[in-house]
Amino acid sequence: MLAVILGAGEGTRMRPLTYNRPKVMLPVLGTPILEHIVNSCVEAHIERVIIVTGYRGEVIRSHFDEAQQGAQIEYVTQEKPRGTADAIGQVKDLVDERFLALNGDSLISPITLKLLAETPRDRAVVVAAKRVKEPTNYGIIDAKGDAVLKIAEKPDMPVSDLANLGIYAFEPVIFDAISQISKSARGEYEITDAIQFLIDHGQNARYLDVKEEWIDIGRPWDLLHANELLLQTVERANEGTVEPFATLKGEVQIGRGSIVRNGAYVIGPAIIGERCDIGPNCFIRPGTCIGNGVKIGNAVEVKNCIIMDDSRIGHISYVGDSIIGQRCNLGAGTLVANLRFDEKSIKVAGVHTGRRKLGVIMGDDVHTGINSMINVGTSIGPGSIVGVGALAAGVNPPGSRIERKAAAQR
Repeated sequence: MLAVILGAGEGTRMRPLTYNRPKVMLPVLGTPILEHIVNSCVEAHIERVIIVTGYRGEVIRSHFDEAQQGAQIEYVTQEKPRGTADAIGQVKDLVDERFLALNGDSLISPITLKLLAETPRDRAVVVAAKRVKEPTNYGIIDAKGDAVLKIAEKPDMPVSDLANLGIYAFEPVIFDAISQISKSARGEYEITDAIQFLIDHGQNARYLDVKEEWIDIGRPWDLLHANELLLQTVERANEGTVEPFATLKGEVQIGRGSIVRNGAYVIGPAIIGERCDIGPNCFIRPGTCIGNGVKIGNAVEVKNCIIMDDSRIGHISYVGDSIIGQRCNLGAGTLVANLRFDEKSIKVAGVHTGRRKLGVIMGDDVHTGINSMINVGTSIGPGSIVGVGALAAGVNPPGSRIERKAAAQR
């Protein structure tokens, strides 16, 4: 069996985290989303994987060239972002058999992939679908029995609660349909239009009702949600050094070459990567995933965060419910707020996150000065500086300089 994974998208909704990497290479449990999907394919006994790359495709290629994934991995390039149908169409010359098509930003169980691969071949298309509580947020399937009649994209009046997961089994006839469709209203070639073309021209499509976990990652805070869910599967493991007066509670993983110093208190589920220096006298709270080469200083508290590789959080700092990019340096006394006074859902750039607690979404190579402050729901672009004692809030583009306002003269 063959799987085609779509990884060409730029991921503009994931800004500021995707300025230096494609969305599919953002980490969950310290591992890129795309690698989780490839691992699921391997567990489902899919032996060949084609990854469609585009934006920052070299990041994907260099990562998987070094990794041993247990599957034959090939690449094709979508030169311009022209939609999902165009992306799938790029593999036409490499595929002459039934294949799975997967979005590179959705975590899917290998059980679901195996079931999808084993569905009878009497239909040109099989669509993975899941019943959801808020169908207006998804593409919705209109079905009769298990036959798909129509797929509507985020309808105002949904006809069912069956959401299209963007995961399919296709016969090669899909390539003929892709060649026949026109651009959608948003100027892209949509795979749902190609599926509808097949249905309208007498081909059969059915859906597979998915019971297993499916995690769609569309916004930065979805990474936190995915991390929270998958951390529940983590088991205690220690390949580093834990000094005698450090405390580990629950399921905590510590990578090779890391040291947890005296007085550190770590509550799982939590992951500490390789070559990290934790403490002394710091507090790592549940839900935290720390990448490789990270330094957490004295009297630092970190809670429910993703901290990417080679970042440093200076002493006497607090970071909660946040994502910190690579190579960031938070100066001593940096404080990140993560809860509104009224405890209502937090917005980022005017978008409701659905989260009562959310701190900062920080791009790569950001530096904060001592005693700096970051308000709830703040986005900080890569290469930015938050000055000594300054308050960062709202959306700050790459290379921002956020300084403390001078006191008014009397």
